[in-house]
Amino acid sequence: MKKACQYCGGIHEKNYICKSKPQNEKICYKKMRITKNDIFRSSYDWKQKRDEVKLRDKYLCQACYNNFTGTVNRFNTECLSVHHIIPLSVDYNLRLDSGNLITLCETHHEMAESGDIPAKSLLEIIPPRH
Repeated sequence: MKKACQYCGGIHEKNYICKSKPQNEKICYKKMRITKNDIFRSSYDWKQKRDEVKLRDKYLCQACYNNFTGTVNRFNTECLSVHHIIPLSVDYNLRLDSGNLITLCETHHEMAESGDIPAKSLLEIIPPRH
């Protein structure tokens, strides 16, 4: 038995699935890999530490403040994030260590992630804790 298709206007067999039918874009969580790093980044402890580090760094990108390559504004307070100098994947135990965290702008964060700014340079400019 054939019937009219509501998607393309053609006539198909009753059980035929038309190629014009919109596909549901379901998220398959089984295929997504949620790591312990992802879980950590949404934790209360991380959010508290992140705010503490930004306050310690006076809400300034420390790379801009120290005139690293790529600095446009020395007192940059835009698009800030807290960077793990030693990545979580290398040493997960340093995830909440203030001596491993630094506030960076978007530009310098990307440079640090790609290795354009060496970890040693960032470790040297971490402000002392008061």
